[in-house]
Amino acid sequence: MVGIKNVTIYTDGACIGNPGPGGYAAVVVGTGVYRQVSGGFRRTTNNRMEIMAAIAGLEALKEPSKVTLYSDSEYLVKAMALGWARKWRSKGWMRTSTQKALNADLWERLLALSERHQVEFRWVPGHNGVAGNELCDRLAVEAAKRRDLPEDRGYSPRRWGR
Repeated sequence: MVGIKNVTIYTDGACIGNPGPGGYAAVVVGTGVYRQVSGGFRRTTNNRMEIMAAIAGLEALKEPSKVTLYSDSEYLVKAMALGWARKWRSKGWMRTSTQKALNADLWERLLALSERHQVEFRWVPGHNGVAGNELCDRLAVEAAKRRDLPEDRGYSPRRWGR
């Protein structure tokens, strides 16, 4: 891709209780680009918010880009960097022959975005002074505390037994 932009995205998800009200945030930084995006849901899980943060960051890009995406979620980074999510998709969203992969709706969206962009997923330790991650943490927590959060239509308490 000629003239492709290099972009850095920091992401984080938060949940007040798990499940509970949740928030997500992404900070997108590149040449001539700085954007903060955040949102939340009234009942969701922390893992869903971590994935949603990556989706929101990538959806904020107007054109295909080369992206380095930082997250403190090992679940998110390993699932994408090690190909777990692609494998789950290829097996009909099954982790094993008897165990469904959780969050398939969000993984599907994230995989599609990862095919549009060149994305490298990198793990950063949470609450460890990485400025972009710390900002996303604050934004995600603020989002989780908003009034009148929408329903997370992909979250199902039956899947969690809660």
